[in-house]
Amino acid sequence: MTGMTSTARPFLNRRLAEFGTTIFAEMSALAASTGSINLGQGFPDTDGPEEIREAAVRALRDGRGNQYPPGPGVPELRTAIAGHQARRYGLTVDPDTEVLVTAGATEAIAATLLALLEPGDEVVALEPYYDSYAACIAMAGATRVPVTLRPDPERSRFRLDLDELRAAVTDRTRLLLINTPHNPTGTVLTRAELTAIAELAVERNLLVVTDEVYEHLVFDDAEHIPMATLPGMRERTVTISSAGKTFSFTGWKVGWVTGTAELVTAVRSAKQFLTYVASGPFQYAVAEALALPDTYFEGFRADMQAKRNLLSAGLIDAGLTVFRPTGTYFVTTDIRPLGEADGLAFCRALPERAGVVAIPNAVFYDHKEAGAPYVRFAFCKRVEVLADAAERLRKAFAH
Repeated sequence: MTGMTSTARPFLNRRLAEFGTTIFAEMSALAASTGSINLGQGFPDTDGPEEIREAAVRALRDGRGNQYPPGPGVPELRTAIAGHQARRYGLTVDPDTEVLVTAGATEAIAATLLALLEPGDEVVALEPYYDSYAACIAMAGATRVPVTLRPDPERSRFRLDLDELRAAVTDRTRLLLINTPHNPTGTVLTRAELTAIAELAVERNLLVVTDEVYEHLVFDDAEHIPMATLPGMRERTVTISSAGKTFSFTGWKVGWVTGTAELVTAVRSAKQFLTYVASGPFQYAVAEALALPDTYFEGFRADMQAKRNLLSAGLIDAGLTVFRPTGTYFVTTDIRPLGEADGLAFCRALPERAGVVAIPNAVFYDHKEAGAPYVRFAFCKRVEVLADAAERLRKAFAH
């Protein structure tokens, strides 16, 4: 039996050749090997509500979801998702035809892009972006066109240049891929920004895919406004969200898609050949989670806002410039005040220098130079962990 020769075709196809091991795997492994505090990957270090965890246990014991659940998701969860959209945003969706349950938001993104894109289509996405966006666009054979969110130090946020967005749209543009609240910058798009995006989509007859997984994590005076609520957008928007961020059960991988029956049917056509179904017992638990009283969501947001404030203060004390997030559970910092300019090198050295792990924002950019000096820290951790990390950073960098 002969082995592969040096002239053999590479195993990985060209569309995915640029994507190696994710930065999250690399940095989490670095955290484990050095014993550092992991403020890189965005997962909480405590579980969500006890009654929701018990709801999952009850479903397991009662034999609900232990076998394949229905392809679109269990009726209880689809009904709960529809109720959530109506109660929170005044959006009416049919739980039978306009809701699809997925294996987390990541599968929802993949299935949506695989279903709606043809090879050669262009997708305009806000840069920096969640890394699966680029991979899924590539798997669909489409082309990503990044529009960069620009730092606005005076307002301590990143902002969207609407003229740049409009200029990015061509005759080959199929859809706009929007993420708000935005990971990794923590920006929440304003009503004026979203209205301009909606007007552009209607004018150019574009689809919009909107990733709203951090919809319940908005701070200060920011407001989450679903794209589908804006004029002309209900019929052209695929809305994606999930339970992982809102209820701190990221391992359950329960996400969903809502939209018109035609759009959801298209997404389901792709989704059925990915996981087909997943997370059976957890779907019943998430249905109960979505029905939790407003006090849960308010308390969750207030807790995360306090943690944001704690970590942000520590990062400022360490000498970093902090872009105060109004959404998500990430803080983006500028490392240049420390005399650094390469975020990737900074993050690879940070465990040895300070015993903390973070994520370099440059990995979320096509325009690497635009993201080079920025580093993301997660604050979805216990207060004592954040305080320890802040103290380690202060000792390492404060003068």
